[in-house]
Amino acid sequence: MQGLSNLMRQAWEIRQNHAPQIIFSAPGAKHYQNRFFANHRNSFVNLSVTGKACACRCAHCNGRLLETMIPTPTPEEMCRVVDRLVEKGCRGILVSGGADSRGEVPLLPFANAIKYATGKGLRVLAHSGLIRRETAIALRKAGVDQVLLDVIGDESTIQEVYHLDHKPNDYLEAMLTCREAGLSIAPHVVIGLHYGRVLGEIEALEMIGRADPEAVVLVIISPMKGTDMAEVKPPSLEETARVFATARILNPDIPLTLGCARPPGRYKQKIEKLAVDCGFNAIAYPDEATITHARNRELQVFFTEECCSLLGLGELSSRVTLAPLIISRAGTWRKTPFI
Repeated sequence: MQGLSNLMRQAWEIRQNHAPQIIFSAPGAKHYQNRFFANHRNSFVNLSVTGKACACRCAHCNGRLLETMIPTPTPEEMCRVVDRLVEKGCRGILVSGGADSRGEVPLLPFANAIKYATGKGLRVLAHSGLIRRETAIALRKAGVDQVLLDVIGDESTIQEVYHLDHKPNDYLEAMLTCREAGLSIAPHVVIGLHYGRVLGEIEALEMIGRADPEAVVLVIISPMKGTDMAEVKPPSLEETARVFATARILNPDIPLTLGCARPPGRYKQKIEKLAVDCGFNAIAYPDEATITHARNRELQVFFTEECCSLLGLGELSSRVTLAPLIISRAGTWRKTPFI
């Protein structure tokens, strides 16, 4: 097995082929404020088409994540919520929800409501779960900007954590279905999804590479109260860094982002630093120390209130106002307008 330091060095060398910029994403679905940047509450909002309902009740979530989303259980309600959000200056929405017994989020009945949202000028992401061709085509016709899919590379994880009778290849087929329908995709891999163990993550990344996505998003299992994994310890820093570096190496030309979910505190700080060192292009909700570390590695820093996965579309700078943070020789920070 190749040493971690060599993997990280190779990952950083690959990063040099990308623009010397890093995007820090802070969507309004979660409050974010520090001495560098503050987001707006309604800038980017998460909706659930099933309310709090989910048939899978995955071991790491048990439907708890749905409680943080605005319920839109009917297309009519989604349109009403969209109108209210637009009035408040919303720029985009994530349309998600609980999965059914097949692992699919029931998005098809909401295709017209999603088209209504895109017609209002909102950027729309759809978290689909496993997806059928009919749904993928409907989402493309509705103008969805990007589809987010969790990709699992180990069959026992699918069965024991997601409670589904599927195989890893089903997730590859879901990605390919989206691509064939003309959809942009940003697959997600949860590091440590199997009760804190790293099991199948590399296989998931290899599958993702075959689907040619617009972005690859990595997140880390976060123990959550009221779930079977409430007491689970996240993967070690070394294990996680190995997945980080491998993700960069396997996807040398694709934007790599560290998504919202990861344990808080010191673990969060150290993981974000490793993400920078492994050549990530974007990080969601960064710690202040991460911002400083990125600048010390001679990366130009930008903030956006859109989802980090949208970096893969290459349109963030034209759709939102970004503020590069430039450090002076005196060591103080100042904001300058994006040019």
